[in-house]
Amino acid sequence: MSRRQLTPLRPLSADERRFLERISRAFGEPSSHVTRAKILLAVADGASFTAAAQGAGRRSGDAVGQLVARFNEDGIAAVVPRHGGGHPRLYGNADRQRILDTARRPPDRATDGTGTWSLMTLRESLRREPDGLPNVSTFTIQQVLAEAGWSWQRSRTWCETGQVVRRRKHGPVAVTDPDGEVKKT
Repeated sequence: MSRRQLTPLRPLSADERRFLERISRAFGEPSSHVTRAKILLAVADGASFTAAAQGAGRRSGDAVGQLVARFNEDGIAAVVPRHGGGHPRLYGNADRQRILDTARRPPDRATDGTGTWSLMTLRESLRREPDGLPNVSTFTIQQVLAEAGWSWQRSRTWCETGQVVRRRKHGPVAVTDPDGEVKKT
């Protein structure tokens, strides 16, 4: 005889069911999202936690119970895994945006001492500002730039992916890929 479910799944709305069904069949989604969606749909259809876990290729019914409790509390956001360990993020969205804004502006040769940004010169510029980020590392800067879709170029500069400067008869033109944001995710 199985144990009583301490946190039964709340009834799904039509939108939540459609979203979970779409995610459970998607090939382009991360496998963790697909598995969690399948588990939640199985529990919503009346399967026990253990049966739902086994149906999705998992072993632990207790983990399903934790997922159901999180879904009851957070809704669809439970499909996306949370921070799984390690050090917590030191820099929030405002700090990350500040790093990107600094990388987007052209460096001033007099104050920044360079004509193009490298990780080291970007780090020094961020640390030097009075209300700046005094302990930011090059690793953090690299992570923020990569998450924003920037990549290191052969010209030894950082470039925003999806944006390119084309030569035209009337001069250089910055061309942006209209599907760039879709391709990044």
